[in-house]
Amino acid sequence: MKTDASWEIANTAARMVVEEGLEWGPAKKRAVKQLGLPGRTALPDNEVLEAAVREYLELFCADTQPAELRALREMAVLWMERMEAFRPYLVGAVWNGTATRLSDIYIQLFCDDSKSAEIALIDHGVRYEVSSINGFHGETVDALSISSFCKPLNESIGVHYLVYDLDDLRGALKPDAQGRTPRGSLEAVRRLLTPPTE
Repeated sequence: MKTDASWEIANTAARMVVEEGLEWGPAKKRAVKQLGLPGRTALPDNEVLEAAVREYLELFCADTQPAELRALREMAVLWMERMEAFRPYLVGAVWNGTATRLSDIYIQLFCDDSKSAEIALIDHGVRYEVSSINGFHGETVDALSISSFCKPLNESIGVHYLVYDLDDLRGALKPDAQGRTPRGSLEAVRRLLTPPTE
């Protein structure tokens, strides 16, 4: 529902997402606090926030954001290629096109055995940290987090592999309410980086 308060929260949160690299959930909560609204105020849904983020990017970052997004997508392809055996899918801002240089890269892996992804990183000589996050069904999944230097942006970017069970892949490919795919395969991300032919 798009109430005035919900738009105000979304616009304030969008600025925090773009300017500070905040995740969407924390940005909404901080926006409520910053606007002096009651703690129990209904938060805008992610579609409303995404619209506000896109609007903010168009107004204030049109000259820098496309190049930053491209650099992050190119980097995502490299990290997806490294873990191609585990069916990598790109999700989040780098996939949906709202990422800036402050955004992290999120890649979902679908494995027969969750430890095999960690073994592959060790074999590649990659240092990572393990944490647990809520998965897309609300279950707990392992996140393997890496800090990787991005030359075009001249800074380190967080790359997070979210390790799912192979059975989760079937439900993961369903389009959202707008008919959009919420995650992209390696091939789909490569297509985003290929300029359209005239």
